[in-house]
Amino acid sequence: MTPGEDPARVHEQTGRVIAAFLTEDRLEDLAVEARAATATPAMGAVVTFDGVVRDHDGGADVNALTYTAHPTAGDVMGEVVRDVVKRHPHARVWAAHRTGALAIGDTAFYVVVAAAHRAAAFAAATEVVDEVKARVPVWKEQEMADGTNHWVGLE
Repeated sequence: MTPGEDPARVHEQTGRVIAAFLTEDRLEDLAVEARAATATPAMGAVVTFDGVVRDHDGGADVNALTYTAHPTAGDVMGEVVRDVVKRHPHARVWAAHRTGALAIGDTAFYVVVAAAHRAAAFAAATEVVDEVKARVPVWKEQEMADGTNHWVGLE
């Protein structure tokens, strides 16, 4: 069965932005709630992306980082996710990006996409991640192991 062959009740549940926001709160604490809000009994696929702070970048060791957002970043985040949902009308999307100081291993970006079929869920999830990274004005200042700081995303 393809998305076009699904019952009308499935289509009534898709094409929705469940959430799209920036927060200083730990995303790990929101994961269960995000999945519960996004998945429904009609959704046969739930794809998650958990963007985690790693301990290296460009061959150099990273100790920690801080995300700083432009004042419009929350609005842009919503716009980006709405745009993706318009292109992927068979999906339901929840997305959040952390700001502030993060430690190695913390979740910096969390996305949940539910759809009746896996292809729709994977495609929408990939596009949300790519578009948020490309369009939302959030910058990363990395504290490097050698004592220097390196900004990412200012170019």
